[in-house]
Amino acid sequence: RMGELTALTPNDIDFGNNSITINKSYRKIDGKDVITKPKTLKSTRTILLPDFVMSEIKQFMDSSYDLKKSDRVFTITKNPLRNAMDKAIAISGVKRIRIHDLRHSHASLLIELGASPLLIAERLGHKNVKTTLNTYSHLYPNKQAQIIAMIKQNSIKQVSA
Repeated sequence: RMGELTALTPNDIDFGNNSITINKSYRKIDGKDVITKPKTLKSTRTILLPDFVMSEIKQFMDSSYDLKKSDRVFTITKNPLRNAMDKAIAISGVKRIRIHDLRHSHASLLIELGASPLLIAERLGHKNVKTTLNTYSHLYPNKQAQIIAMIKQNSIKQVSA
C-alpha cells in the first residue's frame, strides 16, 4: 500500500534480517502530513525482502541527505511515481497499471510460485485469508493441472516403494 510505503522510517528497516516492519500509514489531510495506524490490525506486520531489494533500499537511503531515524524514507507522492511508471511503460510497451496494481502483481507472482494463501495474506496484511482468496481466487484454477501432476508423482513413488 502506498501509505505504508511512504510512512516507512529508517527505524522500520532491519538490514541485518532483511526485513521491514510496517506499523503505520501516511497520507495528506487538508495539506498536512498525517501518520496513522495501518488499515487493519493484521496490516501491522514484518515482511522479509530479498537481498537485492534491501541493497537498493540501502543505496537509496545512503544517497539521502541527513536522513534521521524517524524521517520518512520515501517522501515521493503518487504523481511523480505515476509519471515515472508512465515513462517506463512508454519505453517498455507494457500495459499501463495503477501503482496499487503492483501489489496485485506481487500477489499473483507469489501464487504462481506456489505460496499458500495464508502466507500471501500475512505478507499483504489482509485482515483474514478470506480476503486473499476472494481477491485472487481467479488465479488458482490454472493450478489444477499441477495438483494432478503432484498426485500422480506421489502415486508413482508409493507404487514403486
